[in-house]
Amino acid sequence: MTNTLKRPEVLAPAGTLEKLKVAIHYGADAVYIGGNAYGLRSRAGNFSYEEMEEGVAFAKERGAKVYVAANMVTHEGDAKGSGEFFRTLRDIGISAVIVSDPALIEVCITEAPGLPVHLSTQSSATNFETLEFWKNEGLERVVLGREVSMEEVAKIRQNTDIEIEAFIHGAMCISYSGRCTLSNHMSHRDANRGGCSQSCRWKYDLFDMPFGEERRSLTDTGEVSEPFSMSAVDMSMIEHIPDLVKNGVDSLKIEGRMKSIHYVSTVSNVYKKAVDSYMADPENYECKQEWIDELWKVAQRELATGFYYHTPTDDEQLFGKRRKIPVYKFIGEVLDYDNETKIATIRQRNHFRLDDHIEFYGPGFTHFEQDIKEMWNEDGELIEKAPNAMMIVKMPVEQPVKPGDMIRKQK
Repeated sequence: MTNTLKRPEVLAPAGTLEKLKVAIHYGADAVYIGGNAYGLRSRAGNFSYEEMEEGVAFAKERGAKVYVAANMVTHEGDAKGSGEFFRTLRDIGISAVIVSDPALIEVCITEAPGLPVHLSTQSSATNFETLEFWKNEGLERVVLGREVSMEEVAKIRQNTDIEIEAFIHGAMCISYSGRCTLSNHMSHRDANRGGCSQSCRWKYDLFDMPFGEERRSLTDTGEVSEPFSMSAVDMSMIEHIPDLVKNGVDSLKIEGRMKSIHYVSTVSNVYKKAVDSYMADPENYECKQEWIDELWKVAQRELATGFYYHTPTDDEQLFGKRRKIPVYKFIGEVLDYDNETKIATIRQRNHFRLDDHIEFYGPGFTHFEQDIKEMWNEDGELIEKAPNAMMIVKMPVEQPVKPGDMIRKQK
């Protein structure tokens, strides 16, 4: 088995051009972005054609790929102009589009030949017969429904050779394959046409409302508590990379086009390191605790394995108060480093001050910690704190750093 293992692609989210560059810099083999139409993240900083061109050029220079999500459910009139859209993406050099609606798939295949099509997870592909159907339609890859178990992944791979993409990290939609209308009803924003307001993440309670009287909570016991929600915990498959590779998953997909560059850099960094380590020596591979600890530095919720090993129970849902509190925050990025003076130039991204204990990290899973002993503003004046967003700060660092390295600290 070892000799036939295929290295999977680490696929990261990129909600903006900056995030695209950060993801690739931190090890992603490919990124997926949104265009200015036909996607499901209308607030994710979707790309103009000019930004796509810059992103594709950046990726190609580094041997990476760029995919565009065009996975909305089209109502009458929504598909107008899609042929020209897909042809433009093809000509820009986009590596593939991720689509769920059969009408858009047909348009892309017939009107933009040469642009590969991947089936979105929104289409709930959960068996090999379905994958074979889409293969015969001309698709190159299928993103599996998130409800597929690892046992089913193995069976699917044994019965079809179409490329398989599977989610391995990030937020989990509470609804089946993301097909939900809760947002439509709660906020009049169509989740399947790019407007999801994540109503499942809201706080809910149950009230008794007698006529003419003030409403009373039926769940308030007088103790400090959080109202109910229907939100799932996040997914993390960092401890199960061998299972994913052995069962023939071609692309390991990270969720989060609306997440920060702190998240994108950290998660891409960790999974790149884990995949490289496994492929270099499968026989002696072990998942290192430091990788798991690193992911917790950007986790907003508890982590679980979704449907891969069992059907999620109430332990994989968020009822009541939050059980895991983020303890790290992203505070800056390195713009430059002077080898002679050992001084780094930093762009502030969150408040920090003298004597803070901070951690630098960079691509290739490099890390070190130090205290801030001295720092200056752009005018060379000594300062005690950096409170202003995006301000430029200089400080001595104890080890060499590189442009693009990030800085975080415990809250």
